[in-house]
Amino acid sequence: MAKYDWTAMYVMHNALRRELEHLAKVAARPEDEARRVLAEAPGWELFKKALHVHHSAEDEVLWPAMREALAGRPDDLALMDAMEAEHAVIDPVVEAIDAGTEPLAPLVEALAGGVTAHLRHEEEAALPLIDEVLAPEHVARFGQVHGTKIGPDGPRIFPWLLDGVDEGTEAAMLGVLPEPARAAFETAWRPAYAALDRWGAAG
Repeated sequence: MAKYDWTAMYVMHNALRRELEHLAKVAARPEDEARRVLAEAPGWELFKKALHVHHSAEDEVLWPAMREALAGRPDDLALMDAMEAEHAVIDPVVEAIDAGTEPLAPLVEALAGGVTAHLRHEEEAALPLIDEVLAPEHVARFGQVHGTKIGPDGPRIFPWLLDGVDEGTEAAMLGVLPEPARAAFETAWRPAYAALDRWGAAG
């Protein structure tokens, strides 16, 4: 049995995968139309915010703690090198998409390939290693930093994260919120999110 409950990690990973599928549909449209959607619809901004929060929290909290715990284990340290290198190649693709100077479809394909391969690598190799070697307070701190980075975007990010999850997962995720936030989720956050046209009508 895993040492930690990685529910929140998998919810984030699956939300990123879900949005990449929408992004691919947008990129399949004519270039001008796809660019207009990215500029006007909130889906791209939500995706970028969530991806940045997730990766920056890992870079600041998880990977340094893992390097300390894995001192003297070069093969495992190589995995940390890979995690950081995989993060590093994703940001320039996001920046290139925003720059708008290259065709969109190949960039989106590169982004989807890079992100999904990284998520799979993390789930298959990094999370079991964290279970093995990392002290619980470091994982708890990762969650705290992750939440702090979401900050005022919580009313948008939380319903985005929980879009399509099962009732048990939703209850577990909402259980970490204070009661006023849970009430706001039902009365305000979820309805506002449901009203968003995240990726244009066909996205």
